[in-house]
Amino acid sequence: MNSYLALGIAIVSEVIATTALKSSDSFTRLVPSLIAITGYSIALYLLTVAMKGISTGVAYAIWSGLGIVLISIAAFIFHQQKIDLAGMLGMALIIAGVVVLKLFSKSAGN
Repeated sequence: MNSYLALGIAIVSEVIATTALKSSDSFTRLVPSLIAITGYSIALYLLTVAMKGISTGVAYAIWSGLGIVLISIAAFIFHQQKIDLAGMLGMALIIAGVVVLKLFSKSAGN
């Protein structure tokens, strides 16, 4: 499996798991709890697969950066959590940082 594909699926799994974690109500609701546990298991496994071909720092930068943005969007959609202008600006900077890392850093394995 392509390392970046594995990382992308890992990020999506982690976003689903984190969204379900909020819905699990501290693991008192069965279905969201099972989704969270399963999602995190898939995410962590695929992160290890991705790290076979992507350096740890780069993989984690992409994982955390895109995860923050996607989780914020999911929280807005599923839990009606608002994102203010400062939050949007901060997320734009995170995305810019990931893009700069991937396009210009020699450590990104371009």
